[in-house]
Amino acid sequence: MTMTPPSPQLGPIKQIEAGVLDVGYAEFGPATGHPVILLHGWPYDPHSYAEVGPLLADAGYRVLVPFLRGYGPTAFLSPHAVRNGQQSAIARDIVDFMDALHIGSAVLGGFDWGARAVDIIAALWPRRCKAIVAVSGYIVTEQAAQRQPLSPEAELGWWYQYYFATERGRLGYTRNRYDFNRLIWHRASPRWNFDDATYDRSAAAFDNPDHVDIVISNYRWRLGLAPGERRYDAYERLLATGPTIAVPAITLASDFDGAAGDGRTYRDKFTAAYEHRILDGIGHNVPQEAPGPFARAIIDADHM
Repeated sequence: MTMTPPSPQLGPIKQIEAGVLDVGYAEFGPATGHPVILLHGWPYDPHSYAEVGPLLADAGYRVLVPFLRGYGPTAFLSPHAVRNGQQSAIARDIVDFMDALHIGSAVLGGFDWGARAVDIIAALWPRRCKAIVAVSGYIVTEQAAQRQPLSPEAELGWWYQYYFATERGRLGYTRNRYDFNRLIWHRASPRWNFDDATYDRSAAAFDNPDHVDIVISNYRWRLGLAPGERRYDAYERLLATGPTIAVPAITLASDFDGAAGDGRTYRDKFTAAYEHRILDGIGHNVPQEAPGPFARAIIDADHM
């Protein structure tokens, strides 16, 4: 009889107060290793790195994988804090996380919301990045550009963004987030044959009491339909200029990126040592679908 191998686990989850959050995070590797910080996206969680983490730990790295605001055990320290999902708030959370752990500089990697945060940190706080790996390349949101329509086919891919812009969408996501996010997994990674146990491990992170508010805020803010917070205004003004990234970088593209997979549209945003890699047959959740190539990119970026 063929036995299904056990799925990788994160191990004990640690907590640390950082900025406005009490952050839950997984850790792999020796405490003395050079730090690597890996960031997940929506609708995923740190289990995306459950195989990448041990690979990097075996190479001597200290790997830290936090739950973003609105996911898993990460919680706001104040019940009065704004449940804000704007891009610079999420990036600032990670800088605060590094400060709390006394990490001056790290290799940062991410996909989806995580890649956006990595890009922002590299652009606004370059000294905190030894190097970066960003799936889908340069995906900093420029609100002015978001107001411009795309082709009908391209707009179709953003159906959930428009759904979330409505109160019906908020209610639907609140009631159906388990099935909703499973649908997103299938659509974003149509060739990835994940099983129920794999999905359920990540789906537990969506039960965070702030999850719906953060997700709705994120997508409404992008379209200019929800306010950000004044504390992040200066960051957003800088990001609106489309700043370049002057740290060593490897960008990864997958089937999810479609026509943008060759990386040409964002090549000039990276002004230091740079490499672009294309992963054919891989969907959006690159680290979980292709842990070996993702880990290799982290190591290679560190040595650029």
